[in-house]
Amino acid sequence: MSEGVGSDPRRATTAARWRVLGHPDGMLIFQARCLVEQHGWTEPAPEARHRVLLGRSGVYRRRLNDRIEFSDATSVVLTRPGDELSVSHPLGCGDSYTCLEVDAEVLAERPDAAHWLDRGGWAGSSDARLDLAHRLLVAEASRGLDAFELAERLHLFLGRLLQHTTRAADPPGAEVDRAVRRRPATLVAHRRLADRAREVLAGHGFTRTLDEVAREVGSSPHHLSRVFQRVTGESLTAYRNRLRVRAVLDTLAESDGRPLRAVAADHGFADQAHLTRVVRDQLGQPPAQLRRLLT
Repeated sequence: MSEGVGSDPRRATTAARWRVLGHPDGMLIFQARCLVEQHGWTEPAPEARHRVLLGRSGVYRRRLNDRIEFSDATSVVLTRPGDELSVSHPLGCGDSYTCLEVDAEVLAERPDAAHWLDRGGWAGSSDARLDLAHRLLVAEASRGLDAFELAERLHLFLGRLLQHTTRAADPPGAEVDRAVRRRPATLVAHRRLADRAREVLAGHGFTRTLDEVAREVGSSPHHLSRVFQRVTGESLTAYRNRLRVRAVLDTLAESDGRPLRAVAADHGFADQAHLTRVVRDQLGQPPAQLRRLLT
């Protein structure tokens, strides 16, 4: 696949700006930023290789094997050959993501091959440290790695990703499934409410209050907080901070060197100290150090 603008020439997908970062034997890593020309669903596209989709920014909906779910900057999706995937952008904003594609023959040579080849597709959420590892991998590949080193780094990252998805095999909200399995309508309503809150938080910046978010989704703050915690396994505040830190990392990776106090204001932090504290809590490093690593 060449770099440029347009649909993936191998599949009918949303038009995007593509940037290939490397393609050692049997593997491919690229970045894409979708250019939304229509908000409806793309035609289902069959997967030909094992693929990992790692969110970076923006939101969209995905239909993977007829199951519809919401995706954002925290999302990670694993697909396998034969899966069918289509996407839509109901909010109109283009998302960006990193994609790793791996041939089955490459996975078969790994010591953890059975965990890749014998499992179904998986969709979930990356934690802050996995997301940072993903972004550092992209930054290093962008600076230029030979095929040998890039292949080694991709294999190491796949191992880390496998550990994460194995730990998260019981996905967020599984306890809700068990609690309301005899009331499917309640489960559907709870998931819809949580997804709508994620859309509002991800699609409208970081300046809205809890009351404003609750009003927009037609709920009380207390009910929304309780349902969101049960469905996703984390609080609204924790989810909002995860989104904010990912947006901050995008800004830190830019070359203009925007002052950290301005970065803090842009992303709704009280001040630069608040930004530093939240970023350090999630990633173990302050923003200034991360800027040096990512640029």
